[in-house]
Amino acid sequence: MGNRKSISESTPALRELSALGVGYRLFSYSHSEHMDDGYALDTANVLGVEPERIFKTLMAQADKEIVCALVPASKRLSFKLLSKAVGAKKSHLLDPCVAERVTGYVTGGISPFGQRHAHRIFVDDSALLYESILVSGGKRSLSLEISPDSLGKAKTAVFLPLAEG
Repeated sequence: MGNRKSISESTPALRELSALGVGYRLFSYSHSEHMDDGYALDTANVLGVEPERIFKTLMAQADKEIVCALVPASKRLSFKLLSKAVGAKKSHLLDPCVAERVTGYVTGGISPFGQRHAHRIFVDDSALLYESILVSGGKRSLSLEISPDSLGKAKTAVFLPLAEG
């Protein structure tokens, strides 16, 4: 995968990947006028990619630790599985305002790359079934395609079951 971006599409996520020498493919698009199912499922629809390959970036709090969890657009994050993965008693999604503050991104555009603060990253292991997956490129309507292997190496991500539904 080659790096394809323009200056206007440069985000902290893309700058981090470029600095690490990680290959990716960039998709810039317009979301549907009505997004009844959220950004990730709309991205799958607009790009014509199966929702299982689009991974939404969710920021959660597990006990006192803030973590990043990636799950397919078609699934929900299991807080029970996330808590077990982190070694916490309880976990929940961060309030969107808090997620925006700790990542430096707006909701619907939160990327696992280039966040304002480093957080442990947990990825649903279904990502390993695909040669590549799509994650946010750091703003709404910007996604990047990356291999799970590259994601794991770039962010020392942990792959394990996290999704339900």
